[in-house]
Formats: sequence, C-alpha cells, structure tokens
Amino acid sequence: MIGANAIAVASGTPVLDLIRTFVVLLAVVALVEIVARRTPLPTTVILLVVGLAVGLLAPVRFEFTPQLVLTVLLPGLVFEAAYDMEAARLRHVLTPVFLLAVPGVLIVAGAVAVVLNAAAGLPLRESTVVGAMVAATDPVAVVAAFRRLPAPRSLAVLVEAESLFNDGTSIVAFGLAVAALSVPIDPAGAAVSFVGTIVLSILLGGATGLLVSRAITLVDDRAIEATVSIVLAYGTYLLADALGQSGVIATVVAGLAFGTYGRSIGMTERTVEALDVVWDLLAFILTAFAFLVVGMGITLDGLGRALVPGAWAIAAVLLARAAIVYGLVGGWRLLSRGGGGPRPVAPRWLHVLFWAGLRGAVTVALALSLPLDLPDRQLLQGITFTVVLFTLLAQGTTAGLLMERTWVGPEAAAGP
Repeated sequence: MIGANAIAVASGTPVLDLIRTFVVLLAVVALVEIVARRTPLPTTVILLVVGLAVGLLAPVRFEFTPQLVLTVLLPGLVFEAAYDMEAARLRHVLTPVFLLAVPGVLIVAGAVAVVLNAAAGLPLRESTVVGAMVAATDPVAVVAAFRRLPAPRSLAVLVEAESLFNDGTSIVAFGLAVAALSVPIDPAGAAVSFVGTIVLSILLGGATGLLVSRAITLVDDRAIEATVSIVLAYGTYLLADALGQSGVIATVVAGLAFGTYGRSIGMTERTVEALDVVWDLLAFILTAFAFLVVGMGITLDGLGRALVPGAWAIAAVLLARAAIVYGLVGGWRLLSRGGGGPRPVAPRWLHVLFWAGLRGAVTVALALSLPLDLPDRQLLQGITFTVVLFTLLAQGTTAGLLMERTWVGPEAAAGP
C-alpha cells in the first residue's frame, strides 16, 4: 500500500506525477554527471550512492515496480549495446560467451544455493531463488563500466556480450526457481523448458530484427528509421514476453541483427549517424536512471539480518566466478591452442573477466518481484542487495586499477 506522501512509478500513477518524477530525476542525473567529471569515481557509483541517499532521506518516498526496470529501462539498454556491438569481434568470442552465459549462470546459481543452504541454513528452494537472482552479470552495470575503461575492444565485446546473454538465462532460471517454491518441478521438464525458451527467444529476436531490417530499405527518412528502431527494441521485448519467452534474449538478438544486417542493406551514412545520436542519448538517460533506481530500490532495513548470509553469498559468487573463468574459459583457451594464430582471450584478460562480474538493476528488479507472501522475502532481498552493493561498490570501482596492474591496455592483443 503506497502512503499519501509516496510517489509510485507504476501504471496507475497520474500522468502529472510521472512527469514531475521524470524531470526531477533527469535534473539529478545532469547534476551528478557534472560533479562526477570532477572526481575519480565512476558516474554510475555516484548515481547509486545518490539513489541510496534519496531512498533513505527524501521526505517523499519513491516506489518503483520491477516492471520499470524490466520493461522500460532494460529493453532499450540491451538493444543499444547489441546494436553497437561489432559482429566480427563477437564471432571470435562466441564460445566463451556461451560458456559464461549458459553453464556459467547455472554454476553460479547452484553454488550460491548450496553455500546458503549449508552455511546459512536457508532452505534449498529459497537459496536457489537467491542463486538465480545473483547468477548473471548485469548488462547495465557492465556496459557502463567498460565504456569508461581503457579495455581492448575484443575484451569489452566479450564481457558485454556475456552480460547481455546471461541476463536472459538468469531471468529464465529465476522464473523456474520461483515456480518451484509452490509446485514441485520435474528437473527434466525444467531443463527442456530452459533450453526451449532460449532457442525460441533467439529465433524470435532474429526474425523481428531481419524483418525490420528489410522494411527500412523502403524508407529514406532518418526520423522514421530512428522511430522504427525504438519500436523494434521495445516491441520485440513485449512480443517475446507476451509469448512466454525471454524478452531480453530476443531483444539482444534483434539488436545484433539490426546492427549488422540492417546496417549493411538499408542504412545510409546519415541514417547510421542519426541512429547513433538517438541511441547514445537514450542509453545515457536509461543507464543513469537504472543506477538511481537501483539505489532507491535497495532497502537497508533487512541488510543487518542478511549481512552474514550475504557474505556467504558473495563468497560463493566469487568462487563460482573463478571456477567458470579460469576453469571453463581458461580450459577452452588451452584446448583451442592447436588451431594456430592468436587466441581471442589473452591469459591476463581472465583476471579482468573474473572481476567484471557486476550485479545491478536486473538483480534488484528480480528481488523486488519476489512473491509478497514469501515468508523469508525480506531476508532473500537483503542477501541479494548485499551482493549487488559489493559488486558495484567494490568491484565496479577497482576494475580500472586491475586493468592497470595486469597491463591490459586499449591496444593489447590476445596473444598466444
């Protein structure tokens, strides 16, 4: 129940309140950006801290529904990142992206579930839900971080692509884990549903991306083409969601198709420049809003009780991430050495890849969407928020230093 002094960002909110909220937050974003350029801290971290302060101290309480992140902020952000991704570089890192985005998500979710169950005494079904929420790196946080760091472009593509795809697999796993809280789920059926959702979402996103790419060849108007690209981003997400598929995965694939095939067959140089300007602005606003929402969405009430299990969850996430990066990706790298030529993942990149596992807006949105009648809802949210705060405040602020210490510069090559 929203109090009289609260502003709820939801479907039932009066239009005037929404406009006021948007203008206030946009002003905050502009001020933070001006201040951030005078400090060594990343803008995203400052926005997170400002969001936390607003949530704690503001006389007017802002309440955000998970749908704000999952249907307003996320589709535009993942589409822009996918549209801007270089297909040639992506092809070289498809195998490690798959390892990180599919088995990697399941390994992290499983590790967190086992550790919380054994060390914190949390029921296995509930600890599995937490594992699913914190399993995937967040595209909003990762893309924002790597666009300000002097990372080699191939490394940035690898990390960004992982965050785009594993976000979708994590949401699918979360849905299955929440469903298992009330109804026992057959493991074989869950596996089939998991794989089927991913495959169908890829096909759907590819179909919409290719269809719109062909359609814009009939138009030679930058404003219309930019509008169509926005419709593609949000329309693909909403269509996939309505069909019970992964909106994130479908939108990512649509963005990749539109950015590669669409660019090659139907876009003039002026159109490409116009689209870049439109999507750069949208990405800037959506990213800033996402970090403010994360800060305002994190409630500190349950953090005290969740501190110990949250620490166990952080340890599980880091250990599982190390196993995935150094075991799966590092093992694949060693096995691929027989192919000759430089390999797409340098040994020193593994350290950055390990530390780049940031969690953010999507994880917070999933935590906020937990069933209201779940007995340990506040504890599960507190554990999840603890992991998010650690990755953004500890890992997000030190990734650049790690790159300097491991000699990962903008011109670094993968090497042997």
